[in-house]
Amino acid sequence: MKRKMTIVLLAGLMLSVIPGCSLCSLTNEVVERPTLIPTNIPSPVSVPTPLVIVVTPTSLPEEIVAEAGAEEQLIINLYARVSPSVVNISVIGEGFGHPEVPGFPEEFFQRGLGSGFVIDTEGHIVTNNHVVEGARRIQVRFSDDTEVKAEVVGADPHTDLAVIKVDVPAAMLHPIELGESDTLRVGQRAIAIGNPFGFERTVTTGIISAVGRVLQQSSGFSLPNLIQTDAAINPGNSGGPLLDSRGKVIGVNTIIFTRSGSSSGVGFAVPVNTVKRVVPELIKTGHFAHPWLGIRGYSINFELAEALHLPVDKGVLVGEVISNGPSAQAGLRGGAREVLIEGFVEPVSAGGDIIIAINDTEIRSMDDLITYLESTIVGQEVELTIIRDGDEKRLTVELDERPNF
Repeated sequence: MKRKMTIVLLAGLMLSVIPGCSLCSLTNEVVERPTLIPTNIPSPVSVPTPLVIVVTPTSLPEEIVAEAGAEEQLIINLYARVSPSVVNISVIGEGFGHPEVPGFPEEFFQRGLGSGFVIDTEGHIVTNNHVVEGARRIQVRFSDDTEVKAEVVGADPHTDLAVIKVDVPAAMLHPIELGESDTLRVGQRAIAIGNPFGFERTVTTGIISAVGRVLQQSSGFSLPNLIQTDAAINPGNSGGPLLDSRGKVIGVNTIIFTRSGSSSGVGFAVPVNTVKRVVPELIKTGHFAHPWLGIRGYSINFELAEALHLPVDKGVLVGEVISNGPSAQAGLRGGAREVLIEGFVEPVSAGGDIIIAINDTEIRSMDDLITYLESTIVGQEVELTIIRDGDEKRLTVELDERPNF
């Protein structure tokens, strides 16, 4: 049996090496042919074992870890120092709600929520006008959960600022430090503390996304010089502080752009330099007098200049001069005819004067004009450089106080 097995194996070897060769014996004896097993069934293909690479994270250098730790400690320390200055404001009134924040249930605004911050040891607290406007009752809750009533001292709808006052011992008050907003740079850190949706003293961080933004309010007047930030701001944050890395106030959170009703990373704050200019007057007199030119106008762009065949492609086209206003008294002219222009929702009042400068400062848009007027005072005279019928002229206007339409 051993010999027979040997021959079969060898025959298989010979067949594989020399196809077609007859089997023969190694002796003179005749041996029976081995039975050949068909091999037309494919042999299993050898699949190599996949190479599994295990990535082992490399530890960050100590200096990077230390830097991240320092960043965390900065926020932790800032919050511990500043959050006692931030208060929760709840109001009872009718028709609450910011006109720029649609989509919230009516009952949310009937019992309004907002934020504020303490500015002195006399009990004055800064917040937004829209937080306390029309309030029948105002409650303030401090970081130690003490709740007291507050009264409105003064309010200014044109800057959306208000001052309320509480009657508590000075030891309970932790005034916040006001910073500087004129020197802010895009990319700086921005930190918001407030009470979004009633969640008290919530801190969020981001950067300053832009400065000098101008947004029109429902009143028709605009909020100039706004700080734009991507630090999360939600309903309830209104009136709370926007801070720099040192914990100083650089703005008052006031408005968000959103389709959902919550933060979309586009929030705006009234700059602290506006606060420093307006709030002392609110405490002293209860209101702030804004200078007023007495016109309605259009920012000139390429489309408007081309459609109306204007001699310039930048500036302010005066559409209307308010009767008996300061500009009317100075002889400024508004539009004389209405023109339908593609891309404009309403007809444009054409044919009026074009303002190209104020006190020799170039004016390229309505935003420029509004922003410049914020640096002036009621009763001040300004010189307008205008284009009328193709000729350049100068007019002197004495600024009046802006009315409450």
